[in-house]
Amino acid sequence: MDRISAIRNVEDALRRFEDGKASLAETERRTIAVLRTYATEFEGPEAVYRAHGSDPIDGTVVVATSEAAARERILELVRSDPSENGDVPGRNAELVDGTTEHIEGDDGTEDGDRIRFDVEKL
Repeated sequence: MDRISAIRNVEDALRRFEDGKASLAETERRTIAVLRTYATEFEGPEAVYRAHGSDPIDGTVVVATSEAAARERILELVRSDPSENGDVPGRNAELVDGTTEHIEGDDGTEDGDRIRFDVEKL
């Protein structure tokens, strides 16, 4: 599914909701289904990757050109979103390949938590 088709399908779902032909739950299911279909059939040189491991990284999905780029993007997302890391000041993300990267918190402190994760190409 290309981007335009995905947008049209989401618009259709919203229109049905606005017209009273679909409930909020039904609209959410349809919208999520469109997004998942779009993500798994992503067209272009990039691919979709999902992280597996400890919270807050587990389940994070990103678009990247390689597995290494996906790992970097996932770490960037966790660093930039305090709600994703539970406002923990700092974390060390230990990659499955044995390398470790520190995720520093907003106040510059460290707490030594370790997050092990791997990425799967969807």
